[in-house]
Amino acid sequence: MARKSKLTQVAVRIGTAMGKADRRVQKFAKAGTVAKKELDDISKQVDALKRQLRKTAKRLKRALS
Repeated sequence: MARKSKLTQVAVRIGTAMGKADRRVQKFAKAGTVAKKELDDISKQVDALKRQLRKTAKRLKRALS
């Protein structure tokens, strides 16, 4: 069985490290995308609550006058 040269061994290590780093980057990118989507959803909910609060405040003022 032929022995692998040092160059081949180093190339394999470099390729492995790059593959691992690429997977981590993809995980972080996916997590960032999910977080952005959740933040957008929360922002929409806050806007809806603001509108609801304005309507309620308006009704309360009319009821008290």
